[in-house]
Amino acid sequence: MAYSHSTLPLKKMLLQFMIKDDPMLAMLKWLCEKLMEAEVDAKLNAAKSEGTDERSGYRSGYRVRRYDTRMGTMYLFVPKLRKGGYIPFFVTEKKRLEMALLQIIQEAYVNGVSTHKIEKLAKSLGIDSISRSQVSQITKELNDQVKAFRNRSLQKTYPVLWVGALYEKIRYDHRIQNMAVAVVSGLDETGHRDVLAVEPMQEESTDTYKAVFKKLKQRGLENVWLVVSDAHKGLVKAINESFLQCAWQRCKVHFMRIYWLIFRQRKKHSLLDD
Repeated sequence: MAYSHSTLPLKKMLLQFMIKDDPMLAMLKWLCEKLMEAEVDAKLNAAKSEGTDERSGYRSGYRVRRYDTRMGTMYLFVPKLRKGGYIPFFVTEKKRLEMALLQIIQEAYVNGVSTHKIEKLAKSLGIDSISRSQVSQITKELNDQVKAFRNRSLQKTYPVLWVGALYEKIRYDHRIQNMAVAVVSGLDETGHRDVLAVEPMQEESTDTYKAVFKKLKQRGLENVWLVVSDAHKGLVKAINESFLQCAWQRCKVHFMRIYWLIFRQRKKHSLLDD
């Protein structure tokens, strides 16, 4: 079989890849390095060792960097520049994909998906590099962020606090159960409103709410002028005992909900009587 002159170099190059331990990985490494050379040439407006008035910078050798792919691990010769850093475009894109994957894993963990199921899900998507230990490490980083948020320092004065509770399914004592979650938001003296606390509680009671307020004080809170909440007796008592000389106001939203429920109940009974 005859080959044209232009195809001989390509054929020779392919034969060189075939003698490698992993031909496909060797081809990928060659392609990545050629892409980097082309990208740097375009950035400097000049090829390597090319003398031109349009040149905007100079090279400064290479650095070896590890790059993990689905085909395997390879070590690339990444060009260095005298001024300004250089990161290959395919590395930047990979970091974006990795960040998106981390967010998906964290979201799944927050919604109660086990590390074993996340590992199986990753493998079903063709991602074999995610193990249960890696998922645990990722979720540990999420727990560290939550811990930092819950323990951050607070301002001394918040004129207004809004206090309420949600009931959510939470993993506690190795099982999922419904738990009350106290949510405290505050208005500072500049008019900015922020969530100050998100604290799980075994139940809504005076003692549990007092524990939440005590932790707020430990984080720096001293003065509160007004607390807005529903009329839960344990909560109201905890507010009066924790913030002396502080006014309390019933939340209008909760108040309107109660009247709406009473109205619906009365309307239902009137229809039944008719």
